[in-house]
Amino acid sequence: MKFRPCIDLHNGQVKQIVGSTLNDERQSASLDTNFATDRPSDDFAQMYKNDKLLGGHVIMLGPGNTEAAKAALQAYPQGLQVGGGINDTNAKEWLDAGASHVIVTSHVFSDGQIHMERLKKLVEICGKDRLVLDLSCRRKPDSTDDDSYYVVTNKWQSFTNYKVNPENLKELASYCDEFLIHGVDVEGKQCGILEDLVVLLGEHSPIPVTYAGGVRSIEDLELVKRLGNDKVDATVGSALDCFGGKLKYDDVVAWHRKQN
Repeated sequence: MKFRPCIDLHNGQVKQIVGSTLNDERQSASLDTNFATDRPSDDFAQMYKNDKLLGGHVIMLGPGNTEAAKAALQAYPQGLQVGGGINDTNAKEWLDAGASHVIVTSHVFSDGQIHMERLKKLVEICGKDRLVLDLSCRRKPDSTDDDSYYVVTNKWQSFTNYKVNPENLKELASYCDEFLIHGVDVEGKQCGILEDLVVLLGEHSPIPVTYAGGVRSIEDLELVKRLGNDKVDATVGSALDCFGGKLKYDDVVAWHRKQN
């Protein structure tokens, strides 16, 4: 198991946002923001490079983040993945800019369903080994008889009809190198992980998978390791002291090194 670092960008600034509050109706001033800094994105990327942390992700939350994302990739070429607005017209540009992988959701999942022809075209452009599928998911809040997790898009507000289940994980693994999965309802809340989702990923993901959402302590990392059969990597965001939280980044890096 590995710790996967992150750089979340909003309006060109490194931030940590409660993911479920990010939508088109709420402007920047009213977002639930855990952390914002004027420290440039490439400073964080250089820190991750110095600590030899591979496979972290740079996520562009809306427009105005291209310059900051490219600065991070230039600081740590081939060490970071990039996502947010990636499609078949710009994926190669981001790989050429230094990303090890591109992360895709909305281009493949739109109008409530998966578009396999778009996914296959991306594989032709990028290669399976440089593509990450973001299967960030939620349970449907009004459903009393369905405890499935569904892929969500449009800043995590729109449900698709695509379940995160063993069959679909197996199918999609043929088209990408890794999965990135945010447990949206706990993302940014430092309230603990979605244990059943981690179990599902550990038991049924045929390829590397990174879980994000709710991690707040070394104990939570140990829980992901145990429930995920040592196969599920984890991202820590708002809880880290470098993002204004109480969990020491250096302690997480030390924990990561013990695992690897």
